[in-house]
Amino acid sequence: MATTADIKKGLCIVYSNDIYKVIEFLHVKPGKGPAFVRTKLKSVTNGKVVDNTFSAGHKIEEVKVITRKYQYLYDDDHGFHFMNNDDFSQIYINKEMIENAQFMKPGEEVTIIMRESDETPLSAELPPTVLMEVTEADPGVKGNTATNALKNAVVETGARVLVPLFIEPGDKIRINTEDGSYIERVK
Repeated sequence: MATTADIKKGLCIVYSNDIYKVIEFLHVKPGKGPAFVRTKLKSVTNGKVVDNTFSAGHKIEEVKVITRKYQYLYDDDHGFHFMNNDDFSQIYINKEMIENAQFMKPGEEVTIIMRESDETPLSAELPPTVLMEVTEADPGVKGNTATNALKNAVVETGARVLVPLFIEPGDKIRINTEDGSYIERVK
């Protein structure tokens, strides 16, 4: 059993007869009254996000997890298929279990979080940044560079990203997978 002092981003806990992953948390100690922890939890089974507040010292049931590296192979109508690089076994994961899946391309290495007791996949995490090629980009307006102007672009996986005006089709860019933002152009 863990307590609210053990809450951190990425922790998997049992809450309301389901397994939830902590995606945000904030320890609050008001001047008056007891301390508490405000959390945002995401269900690993259906992707639903809920807000919850735990009082300080509240006991929570932690789910023991293991992480393994898998290679993304392909997707179909229901989800994604991955291969373990060590023993070449394949697993399938529902689309709801992966955040920002539009930034995954075949061959990409992904970290899959599994329950330790029965090795059931709980979620998959993309690397913090990915390198993508721009396939389409809106034309930039000449002279509109005094401010941090952005335009729409489509990358090789079909995801839409806001990029600076100087980005053209064929350019390779680095994207933050957490929020889908442009980081830099790569030569």
